Amino acid sequence: MTYDISTIGEGQIRLTCYKGERLINAQQLRATAACSEANVSGLLSQLGRSTCWASVMPKGDLTDRVVNEFRSVGVDVSHICMKPEGRVALYFMEPGEYPMPARVLYDREHTPFRDVTIEDLDWEALLDTRLVFVTGITAALTENTAAVVRHFVDQAHCRGITVALDVNYRSLLWGPERAREVLEPIARMSNIVFCSVRDGKAVFDIESDGEQACRELRELFGVPTVVSTDQINGVYLSDAERGERTFPVVQMPVVDRPGAGDSFVAGTLHGYLGGDVVQGIHYGQRTSAYALTHYGDLTRVSPSELNIPPNTDILR
Repeated sequence: MTYDISTIGEGQIRLTCYKGERLINAQQLRATAACSEANVSGLLSQLGRSTCWASVMPKGDLTDRVVNEFRSVGVDVSHICMKPEGRVALYFMEPGEYPMPARVLYDREHTPFRDVTIEDLDWEALLDTRLVFVTGITAALTENTAAVVRHFVDQAHCRGITVALDVNYRSLLWGPERAREVLEPIARMSNIVFCSVRDGKAVFDIESDGEQACRELRELFGVPTVVSTDQINGVYLSDAERGERTFPVVQMPVVDRPGAGDSFVAGTLHGYLGGDVVQGIHYGQRTSAYALTHYGDLTRVSPSELNIPPNTDILR
């Protein structure tokens, strides 16, 4: 296999207000590269995994800014389909400060990725992999993107390739009924599904909490492994071999929140690919905590940093 993991998603630029400002009066915005699937690939690449991220993007400086971010950490970006014209997707964020929640505004219309077709991508290359990773974010964008995600999973399933799905429901992109219509068949073809307790309630009508919710999701999908998060309440595992487990969560100070969920998924998949999903969840908790400490969606981490003892304040 050429890759440990391959994935498809839309590269974006995130524009974030500085602390204490709102979009309506912000004088400056911090620009960072973004893409949930590429974030996962990028972190796994830093941990020594061979990764590939495919997309459809327009030629230009903003595309170069996004692509170079993930290329710089070792992600294979050679299968991105470059279109001669178009615009790069943007999203804007107000970080929020209690009691005001964080707020996201999407500006993703009329990008080449929204019109992606099966013919745009090199499937033989993308399917030369141990694991295919897809998210509900990409499936939510258009009928085209949903069809491409479904094709990717169908082909992987037919070839016996492991499939991982992160439900990652975004209510600003689609409604729960459509999300379930698209994602439940994909979940049923997956080997491991990431679905928060909140998304389980919103999309799949799971009314339980904790381990029970995680188990009910696994039974609904008929898959070997489901991992659920519930903010600071805990992380839950339901596994056909290991049963149910709860992992406590320590509340962390937040510098920048986006990308923390992707970092958790990446850390978990790192352990999963190594044959130990429980160890993977421990990795995921560590990498997601690191993600909260710096600006940007892509978490920068080295393998040795997975094992830094808790409460270490300085390395010297």
